[in-house]
Amino acid sequence: MSHQTEKFLVIDIEATCWKGKIPEGQKNEIIEIGICLLDTVYYDRIASESLIVKPHSEISRFCTELTTLTQNDVEIGMTLKEACQILQTRYFSKQHIWASYGAYDRKQFDRECQNKGIEYPFSQEHINVKQMFAKTLKLKKPIGMAAALRKLNLPLEGTHHRGVDDAWNIANILAWLLQQ
Repeated sequence: MSHQTEKFLVIDIEATCWKGKIPEGQKNEIIEIGICLLDTVYYDRIASESLIVKPHSEISRFCTELTTLTQNDVEIGMTLKEACQILQTRYFSKQHIWASYGAYDRKQFDRECQNKGIEYPFSQEHINVKQMFAKTLKLKKPIGMAAALRKLNLPLEGTHHRGVDDAWNIANILAWLLQQ
């Protein structure tokens, strides 16, 4: 299977979260998959989409404050399995190199797909943009996405901690890195 290396798939997920300890009977689950397709020839962000996923866990007030997503928003969402099928059929996720800011998204997908018996939707070729950014700029330690944008004098577009907007911003950082 050949990789479609002229495009990278940039992913940012949001997951259920709580301030402090996770309440009994709840767990971290994906609630949004933000997608941005990055053209690596012209370094243009060419498509973006938000897939809202319905978790088994409830959306906490803290989670809504952070992501803007409410219980009502996710109630009409799709299953993670349906979202993974969209990633594979619409975005050819197994054929693209994919990227995220840090390792959390990759690990959460891996853990949740295993726990729910869902086929992992991505190729094994993953770019950790956070590590790549720190290495390229010779930083002592990696920094967050918003701080990386500030360091590059790039605007934070959209709402921070919304997967679709964060994926769009991460793709902008990755485009800058690929041109160095």
